[in-house]
Amino acid sequence: MTRRHFQIFTAVCDNMNMTLAAKTLYISQSAVSQAIQELESQYGVRFFERLSRKLYLTSAGESLLSYARHVLRLYEDIEAEMKAYEQNAAIRIGASVTVATCVLPILIVSFQKAYPNINITITEDNTAAIEQLLMNDQLDIGLIEGEITTSDLLELPFMSDHLVFICSPDHPFAGKQNLSPEKLDGENFILREIGSGTRKKFEDTMRAAQQPWQTSWTCNNADTIKNAVALNLGLTVISERAVADYVESNKLAAFTVRGVQFNRTFRIAFHKHKYLTKSLLCFKDFCLHYSQKSVSSTR
Repeated sequence: MTRRHFQIFTAVCDNMNMTLAAKTLYISQSAVSQAIQELESQYGVRFFERLSRKLYLTSAGESLLSYARHVLRLYEDIEAEMKAYEQNAAIRIGASVTVATCVLPILIVSFQKAYPNINITITEDNTAAIEQLLMNDQLDIGLIEGEITTSDLLELPFMSDHLVFICSPDHPFAGKQNLSPEKLDGENFILREIGSGTRKKFEDTMRAAQQPWQTSWTCNNADTIKNAVALNLGLTVISERAVADYVESNKLAAFTVRGVQFNRTFRIAFHKHKYLTKSLLCFKDFCLHYSQKSVSSTR
């Protein structure tokens, strides 16, 4: 028996009249009669006596009414609980390292001011790891900088980003513009680990430019890379957002190489079969609006 059967049954009991019960439920009288017949057929007993065109509740009907009201209250409790869960649901966010470092903290602060009842947990890792966590339903949504390898995840452009060549202020390349690509020959690069979106963008762009490179140090931490480069242990390519303060304070220096540019887009990723709750939709839309607002504020 369904919730609808119990709603109709209790309405008939409250009115002791099928016509009035139909009006209160905004359904036809025939629908009410059919539901009562189905109940009586299901349990093999009569719940109403029909005498002189009036209804009288039988003892079986009285027993069922107690259960029916209890069942309907449980349905109401379930709905209230689920709505409360939805309103206070936790969102499991994954972010690749550059996004987590340069974008996510301010974004999350702004989001929690707008939606204080939505709880958030955050996992920071490289793009490949975030992709796997999304596939395993260990995360609800990801903000990534690298490329996704599976078609099971959907992606939405979120924010543009630009990578830059970085060296120590004491390096001969410091502040140089349009260096000849051949100048990079023999230079050591300090790079992110395999699986990092920054690492893949660097490798893909360098290959497209037919520019060889050599890696002297592999790190999964952007701060380690910046510190090593500042000590003149090698060059790197990193998000401009991640080194803006270092360059401004002259702890690091940027330079450009003719014909080699690193442009990419941060993206929102989620599984194509993921049910997007109201909380998730709020976060997704907030991210998109936040990125547009950020672009406008820089104009």
